[in-house]
Amino acid sequence: MSRRQMMSGFFAGCLLPNPFSTVSDAQAAEGDLRFEHVYGETVLRQPASRVVSLGYTTQDALLALGVAPLAVRQWFGNQTYGVWPWGQPLLGDAKPQMISGEVSMEIVAGLQPDLIVGVGSGISREEYEVLSQIAPVLMQPPGETAFGMRWDSLTRMIGRAVGKAELAEQRVAEVKSVFATARARHPDWSGRTAICAYNFGGETGAYIGTDTRATFLTELGLQPTEKVKELGVTQGFYARLSPEDLSPLDADVLIWLSSSDAVPDVVALPLRKTLRAHREGREVAAGELMTAALTFGSVLSLPFTLQRLEKEIALAMDGDPTTPVPSSIAAGLAP
Repeated sequence: MSRRQMMSGFFAGCLLPNPFSTVSDAQAAEGDLRFEHVYGETVLRQPASRVVSLGYTTQDALLALGVAPLAVRQWFGNQTYGVWPWGQPLLGDAKPQMISGEVSMEIVAGLQPDLIVGVGSGISREEYEVLSQIAPVLMQPPGETAFGMRWDSLTRMIGRAVGKAELAEQRVAEVKSVFATARARHPDWSGRTAICAYNFGGETGAYIGTDTRATFLTELGLQPTEKVKELGVTQGFYARLSPEDLSPLDADVLIWLSSSDAVPDVVALPLRKTLRAHREGREVAAGELMTAALTFGSVLSLPFTLQRLEKEIALAMDGDPTTPVPSSIAAGLAP
């Protein structure tokens, strides 16, 4: 018996029919909330209030809208209830259930949600269909990759689903205003190049395209290098580099992401020392917290990241190779 058959049997014996997950055109009322997505369409007859967040970062959008999730998908880092510092003040007294690894249908069902956010979760169509027997499931719109939905579109979608569309627009406008103000402070950044790079497990690469780490930079008026633009994209959001050629990373500012505050793997890269970005002191080290904030790329984490990295980027790009960049010095990256 397949997992799907087993779970269908579980729901048949334990749950009442779900009135939300499958609603035909004839059944849908004029005031229903309808969401077209990669697996079909989800219809809500009323805004949701009990929400399970299966997306690896979607708890942020919910918290920004005043909705504490019943459950949060554990991704990485040892954070209380899976919520990072930029979201913790909004958690209040809530204590979301943590879901680690594979999605537990039993846990989700036991929480009795009226909405499951599956955007950015990577769940399969089979998992979607099983979860839809519990509650309506939100997925990314047609044409979007599993992890490629922009933070503003995601915030607006969730805002509609929980009946807080106006607040969602307000939150999006606030973040866009923060970045517009930063661009106005640094008009010389417009058109200059910047890369968020990694070196994990012996593989070096750059985040590109619609990836959250790349869009953080474009929100500041910065652009990837031409060589990075020419690289082949893997899974839609990053490009691997040949260990024999790191020249695509030679940007006006090079931000190294790491899962810890120490970056010995980056420091030890022999060809890194051939980059002008290194020799001219234009590297920034994003330790665990900043790497997480850039990776989330959410309505909450973006302004948090900007507040802490703006000065570092400005120091790296001031045109004076002798200007110290504190994060680079602390990580041992400075020439």
